[in-house]
Amino acid sequence: MAQVEATTERVVAANADRVFDALTDYRTTRPKLLPEHFSEYEVREGGDGAGTLVHWKLQATSKRVRDCLLEVSEPTPGELVEKDQNSTMVTTWRVTPADEGRSRVVVTTTWKGAGGIGGFFERTFAPKGLGRIYDSVLDRLAAQVES
Repeated sequence: MAQVEATTERVVAANADRVFDALTDYRTTRPKLLPEHFSEYEVREGGDGAGTLVHWKLQATSKRVRDCLLEVSEPTPGELVEKDQNSTMVTTWRVTPADEGRSRVVVTTTWKGAGGIGGFFERTFAPKGLGRIYDSVLDRLAAQVES
């Protein structure tokens, strides 16, 4: 089983604190950021950053649906980590200041992929598909914080 990684990034025209606050708001803002690939969204504990427990289903392809129960932590300033309790998937959001009044948002998802030929296809195609999904999330994030 090999490690699979998908990374997407964007510069957003809003300061880093505003962007990070939007990402950590699982009750109000985060549901607005999720495209049609996400369903059954539910905050089960907390709702504001570290200590939050959130559930959703992620439909990466027509046949691949992942039931996610994510525990949220904030290990360092500007870093938000979502660990799936149902799998090896970990998504890390990093928000850092860019130019004046702008921020760089980098989202990286890793997991232990399958072995064999299935693993080859997973390592080849899953990062691209997940990248498209997170591009959509980052589009919605930008629209939310830049307004």
